[in-house]
Amino acid sequence: MMDKVRVRYAPSPTGHLHIGGARTALFNYLFAKHYNGDFIFRLEDTDIERNIEGGEASQLENLKWLGIIPDESPLNPNPKYAPYRQMERLDIYKKYIDILLEKGYAYKCFCTPEELDAEHERQVAAGIAPKYNRKCCDLTPEEVKAKEEAGLPYTIRVKVPAGKTYEFDDMIRGHVSFESEDIGDWVLIKANGIPTYNFAVVIDDHCMDITHVFRGEEHLSNTPKQLMIYEMLGWSAPTYGHMTLIVNEDRKKLSKRDESIMQFVSQYKEEGYLPDAMFNFMALLGWSPEGEQEIFNHDDLIKEFSEKRLSKSPSMFDKEKLKWVNNRYIKERSLEEVVDLCLPFLSDAYDLSNHSEQWVKDLVAVYHDQLSYGKEIVELVSLFFEDELQIDEEAQEFMKDESIPNTLAVFKSKLEELSDADFTKDNIQACIKATQKEAKAKGKMLYMPIRIATTGIMHGPDLASSIMLLGKEKVLSRL
Repeated sequence: MMDKVRVRYAPSPTGHLHIGGARTALFNYLFAKHYNGDFIFRLEDTDIERNIEGGEASQLENLKWLGIIPDESPLNPNPKYAPYRQMERLDIYKKYIDILLEKGYAYKCFCTPEELDAEHERQVAAGIAPKYNRKCCDLTPEEVKAKEEAGLPYTIRVKVPAGKTYEFDDMIRGHVSFESEDIGDWVLIKANGIPTYNFAVVIDDHCMDITHVFRGEEHLSNTPKQLMIYEMLGWSAPTYGHMTLIVNEDRKKLSKRDESIMQFVSQYKEEGYLPDAMFNFMALLGWSPEGEQEIFNHDDLIKEFSEKRLSKSPSMFDKEKLKWVNNRYIKERSLEEVVDLCLPFLSDAYDLSNHSEQWVKDLVAVYHDQLSYGKEIVELVSLFFEDELQIDEEAQEFMKDESIPNTLAVFKSKLEELSDADFTKDNIQACIKATQKEAKAKGKMLYMPIRIATTGIMHGPDLASSIMLLGKEKVLSRL
C-alpha cells in the first residue's frame, strides 16, 4: 500500500507561468488526484535578484485558470508543513547545515570568486572536466576560526564521497546511475547565507513528506547531488520521474527566446483559448491515453492518468493540434458563451455601436463551428466591416461568364421586394431559390456569383446569413 501521495510544483517567482512549468504542474496534479493524494504549491524564491513583482500571484492565478488547484500553498497553508516560501524557511536550512558540518559531511570554503574562476580556466585549458579543487576541504579548525575572525566571506560545500555510485529507478526512464567521481564538492550555502537549489529542495521535500517528484529532464543531473544529501541525513528519497523535453515544430527544445510559439499560459488566455481545452491539450504533451480518444474533460483525465504511459521521447508542441482541440471545446459551448468569448475582441477591433446585440450574436453564430480561439473571430468577420468590396483576380475571372449579369439582376429584384423587417436569413434563402427558377442558374453558377458580388469572396460561411448580416442597403448597392 502506497503512503499518501504528496507531490509538489515549486516554481521560482522569476517570471510568469511558462508552458513547460504548467505541464510539470499538470502531471504532478493528475498523478496526485489519480491516487487521491495532495498537490502542493511551493515557492523557490531564493534567487532574489531575478524575482519579479507579482511572480507568485501570476503563477497561482494562471494555475487556477487552468483548473490546477493546489491543496496547499502560501495562500492555503497546512500548519504542519508551512511556510511554503524558501526565504521564510532559512532557519530550517540552518538547522540541517549545522548537522552536516558537525558530522564532517560539509565544510566552509573561503575561496574568492576570482580564485575559483582562475582554477576553472586552468582546468578547462588542461582538458580536465572542471570541478572544485578542494583547497579548503582540509583546513584545520584553527585555520577556519582565524579566517572567520578576519571577517572573510565563505560558502559551505558538501564533501562528495569518493567511489560511490548513486542510482535510482526513474518512473519514466527506468534505472539511472551516476558516479560520485564526476561530481565536484558543490555549494550548499552561498556566501550571502542563502541555500542553493539542490540543498534546499531536499530539505523541503523531506520536511513536507513529498513522496513523488515529476520534473523536467534538465533536473536529471541534479538528482545524484540530492540523493547524496538524503543519504548523509539518513532519509529516504522520493520516487523521481524526469519528463522529456517539449520541442517546437522544428524538433528544437522550446526555449523562451523562441518566437514561433507563445510561451506563457497568460498569452493563450489573452488570445481567447479555453482553459479546459488547454488542460486537455497539455496533458497530451508527453502522456498518451490507452485508446485513440484525445478529448477528455478534467475528471476523465484524472481517472485515465497513469505514470506508466508517460513518454520517453520529446513531445512536440503542435499549434494546429491545439487549435483543433480548442475548436472541439468551442463547438460544445452554447452560442451565448461563444459570444461572450468573442465580444471583447470584436469590440477592440471594430465599432459595434451601429449594430444590435442580436446582429453580433448572428455574426458569431455563423462562425461558431469553425472558430479555433476567441481572437480569431476578428479576422474571420472582417468582410462585414469593410465598405469597399475587394475581389481577387480569380473571382473577377469567374465573373466574366455571360450568364451572370442576368442572375444578379434577378436576385437583386427579388431582394428589393423584401422590406427591411423581412430581410431575414429564411427570406433571403427563398430569394436565392426564386432566382434559381427564374434565371435558370443552379449550383456553382447560382451561389458563387451571388457570393462574389455581395461579399467579394468565392467561398465562405452560409450565404443567406452573410447577406442578412451585411444588410439590405449595402448588398443592393454592391449588386
